[in-house]
Amino acid sequence: MNRAMPKQVEISSENSSSSDADDDVEEKQPNADFTMDQPAKELTSEDWLLRRAEMYQEYMNQIPIPTLRGSLIPFASWMGLGRSIKQLYGQPLHYLTNVHLKQWDQSRIGAEDEHIPLDTIIHPCKAEASIWLMEEVHRLTTSHHHLAKLWLADPMHHAFIDPIFPQLRA
Repeated sequence: MNRAMPKQVEISSENSSSSDADDDVEEKQPNADFTMDQPAKELTSEDWLLRRAEMYQEYMNQIPIPTLRGSLIPFASWMGLGRSIKQLYGQPLHYLTNVHLKQWDQSRIGAEDEHIPLDTIIHPCKAEASIWLMEEVHRLTTSHHHLAKLWLADPMHHAFIDPIFPQLRA
């Protein structure tokens, strides 16, 4: 079944001093080569990664930072403290926070106090507050473009992304 192509009207933006403005209007048929059913542009792996980073950042931005801290958490390493925080508060830490915790642990390698548990060097309250401050910065200010760029450069980026399972409360 053939449908008649609707007419398109092109309106000139020029001001006409004549009272016969209808003379400035042209009627055109739409281009028959263009179809509305053209497939969408195929997404590249970079596009998918950018979209995943955007969704991840939007979700992390919605998770509130805990304001009440219940207890002192003993810890031997920054990554160990991060794991304990995730368990205690039941929420993931941001990808960039996890990366920083690993870097902080690596920076201790070779130091004289490398084998001393961190909670005897840094008070557990200060250490936890430092992580939550860093977490807040990452959740609220990180660009998904920056995340996608980092993820693209690191094929093992998923190792620092905590599983996100929202807790449903009855």
